[in-house]
Amino acid sequence: MSRSGRSFAGSLRHALTDIAARVYLVACAALLVWALVDTYRDSSGESMAGVIPLLATAPVSFVVAVLPEHETMFVAAVTLGALVNATVIGWCSRALRHGDRTDPAA
Repeated sequence: MSRSGRSFAGSLRHALTDIAARVYLVACAALLVWALVDTYRDSSGESMAGVIPLLATAPVSFVVAVLPEHETMFVAAVTLGALVNATVIGWCSRALRHGDRTDPAA
């Protein structure tokens, strides 16, 4: 249990429902779709569009991107990176908005 009385899954769900985290996830999804479409439309095979979603979801996506080269691994790297970053963004956003409420007298 976390100090607020929620389980880890509940705390994670709470962080991912923050508006800042959702906006970030939508932006990452749009970048991923754009990169996949642009890569498939490029007949030369030299598209660098996949770099943008990887940079937007760094540093986690860089760690996962070193796994075997396949398009599903690219999608997995961007998805995992976006979820981890959105969780951190949600936690930070809520902490900044609500302040530190550890003092029961406050």
